[in-house]
Amino acid sequence: MSDPSDKTRRSPPIRFAQSIVRWFFRINMLPYRIRIDGMKRYPRTGPMLVCSNHQSNLDPLILGCACPRPVNYLAKKQLFKFPPLGWFLRWNDAIELDREATGLGGIKETLKRLKKKESVVMFPEGTRSRDGELLPIKRGFCTLVKKTKVTIMPVAIDGAWDALPRHSPWPNFGATINVVFGDPIEPEEYADLSDDELTALLEEKIRECFEKARRMKEHCKMLKLDPPEEHGS
Repeated sequence: MSDPSDKTRRSPPIRFAQSIVRWFFRINMLPYRIRIDGMKRYPRTGPMLVCSNHQSNLDPLILGCACPRPVNYLAKKQLFKFPPLGWFLRWNDAIELDREATGLGGIKETLKRLKKKESVVMFPEGTRSRDGELLPIKRGFCTLVKKTKVTIMPVAIDGAWDALPRHSPWPNFGATINVVFGDPIEPEEYADLSDDELTALLEEKIRECFEKARRMKEHCKMLKLDPPEEHGS
């Protein structure tokens, strides 16, 4: 069940747009086989910063399918300049991030959304992986969660790099993508941690999810079975 208070915080046009976007994501991901683990760990209420590794440009679509509640997305400023993509992003109330500047505008808007008890997807590695492996996590998320005291939801994706590698313009339809949600990190767990300690904790949680996703991938290869579309644990 989704958080009923989400409806009161979003205007009807934004709710309508996000509903369309979720269906758009699902339709676009039909050529792939997505397996989701840990859905029961995903909080059904309250604001969250959803933190994931970043393998591919497909990652926002994958998380749009996997997350059971509406989420906000950060999008590079350059993407807003290309119609109809720019119109599409604005219609969906995406958060504009200017990487060439300080990015303060995107940070302030993200803080605003979190304080409004919404959820935001973030890729704390800061860039896509070149080989599908994990990258070090940057500390930028620490300011967001410590100012807003929201739950951190660790998640890992494996298989998105196979489906659409960074160096390839062509997707590999039929690829299997595994998504694993970890145990949420609650505000009381990180209240007394330094930025370095919190970064290490999140990195550990995402790595645990990633290793499980990788084991799921290898297990399916070994059994030569098509994985089920979705299950929780």
